[in-house]
Amino acid sequence: MGSKLHSRYRAFAIATLFGCMSAQHALAQEQVFPPYQNWAEVVRSKPYAESKGVYDNVMNVRRWILTRSGHCTERNRHLLFDMRGNFLQFIEDATDSLQTQLILNQTRQGMAQQGVVHAWVEGNSQTLGYPFAIRCHQPYVDLPLAISRYLGELPDGRLSGNWDGIKVGSPDKQASLHDTLRLVHTRRVQQKRISLPDNLLSDLAGMLIIESGGVREAHSKANARGILQLTPQALKDCKVPNNKQLHRIAQVDCALWLFERNHRMLRPVFLTRFGHLPEEKQEHIYRLLLIQAYHGGPGRVRALLIDDEFSKPAAYFAEHHQDFSAGDIAFGMVFHNLGRNRLGFASLYYTADIRIALQQLESKQSARLALGQPAKAPIPPGTKPLSDKL
Repeated sequence: MGSKLHSRYRAFAIATLFGCMSAQHALAQEQVFPPYQNWAEVVRSKPYAESKGVYDNVMNVRRWILTRSGHCTERNRHLLFDMRGNFLQFIEDATDSLQTQLILNQTRQGMAQQGVVHAWVEGNSQTLGYPFAIRCHQPYVDLPLAISRYLGELPDGRLSGNWDGIKVGSPDKQASLHDTLRLVHTRRVQQKRISLPDNLLSDLAGMLIIESGGVREAHSKANARGILQLTPQALKDCKVPNNKQLHRIAQVDCALWLFERNHRMLRPVFLTRFGHLPEEKQEHIYRLLLIQAYHGGPGRVRALLIDDEFSKPAAYFAEHHQDFSAGDIAFGMVFHNLGRNRLGFASLYYTADIRIALQQLESKQSARLALGQPAKAPIPPGTKPLSDKL
């Protein structure tokens, strides 16, 4: 009898031991793989402080992509990055997208099992996964070519013409897109039609470079068109006739008006939220938000500043601004609202790309000056650029 009781006890003890081990294993699995249903829940699960460094990290990843450097020297790759935008690993793309997605998900799961990330979420063709992934190959991006066109080094980057009382260049002395932007801005400020400060012009230059590469006939799937990829509704608001929607002077004029409108809408609410920050930091944050407003609409950015739910990150960053860079604050406001109010990674990528384009432009102009050359390339005689005459 005693032997039977001992055997039963031993069996019970072993079963209990294995039960505890199973429970511990399940708990460990739960700790490694929290039950997130989608990538947005991963974002929501982390405190705002987790976005510290996100600006520089996202800039780094996007710079590799736009300049085909770093881990994107081979174009058929995907880069994986975490909550803070930290690069984690790259994979070589498979021969088809389904197989590439399978490899991405296997890599995500492996990184979670190794403790590289705290969780993983399966992605597919319809939704993002976590860790986040982005493709190196961006077939429509050629920064050196776009910058050369913007500076008037290529015939299709030069123009002469008239628009609404503004004359740009002449048949014998064409202007670059850079010259056009400066001239239109100066004229509209003189007319008191806009009040945009000069320091915002460089951002518009970056937009022009990224939006279209300076290509006059650029046309997106969303029906945005021209060098600044303006929608038919925006062009209508600017009173641009249907047959002049690709007119480059009109596009610059309209984009300046849109920038002015966004500036007037956002400046007061921005100062209410961030007016106590040092002036230089304020300016940097504000410029990044204006870029996002051009991309996604001023109403969406305004909500990030004043909406009861969407402005919670902004309130946190305003209170703890000493702990974050200006870029982290601007990006963090969007990052912690990803998946809400139609905000996606495109907003962050767009803003980063504008900054990278400006860095590349400034680097090229500085190199010219260092060599004793003019910052803008001289326009060779005898070239025949497209005309933008009315």
